[in-house]
Amino acid sequence: MKTRILWIEGRRAESSSFVPGLRKKGYEIEIVSTGAEAEKKLPLVDPDLVILNAASLHSTGKRICRSLREMVNGIPILLISSPDFPPPDDICATVVLMLPFTERKLHNRIKPLVTGDGNNMLHVGAIRLDMERKRVRCQGREGRLTPRLALILQILMRQPGVVIERDTLFREAWSTDYTGDTRSLDTHINWLRTAIEEDPRHPQFIKTLRGVGYRLDV
Repeated sequence: MKTRILWIEGRRAESSSFVPGLRKKGYEIEIVSTGAEAEKKLPLVDPDLVILNAASLHSTGKRICRSLREMVNGIPILLISSPDFPPPDDICATVVLMLPFTERKLHNRIKPLVTGDGNNMLHVGAIRLDMERKRVRCQGREGRLTPRLALILQILMRQPGVVIERDTLFREAWSTDYTGDTRSLDTHINWLRTAIEEDPRHPQFIKTLRGVGYRLDV
């Protein structure tokens, strides 16, 4: 799965864009030219990273960073700045890069910000699970899971739309043949909903089929 980047850059950027080189490295990049466009595209693109070329907008990027951070607190933001418009101390970007710099330096700063690589990522619908780091992201929210929660989510994600019986899910997640008491499974499902659902009391993704089991709807 390619890393998705939402790239904000003015149409008349004075410095050459790094986008073509990053695309050659395998990044999937959606370009917009204003903060307003970025806000509209954000839920559609569901990026792993936002890169704001504030230098190309002749701005510090503070207002755009703040509005994007209010929309999605879990997505890292990399800010490209310039000496003419230095970022304020309270900038909410994850990383700030001051021009000039090389494409290699940009790439090296991007790598730690994106969650894992394609081999360790499971992506179903709006849910992205980093199986190595035990991190999940869904619709802008990001959180760390316990190994057991990550395993339960992984089992559900491997069969989206399929009802997995309680006993089966418990047996796989707990690596046991004993299924006499599966109440701890319900507790873990509630914790999982808290991590990924906007409203855990009215889940959109993890559905309960009473007396049967659970199903992941995407």
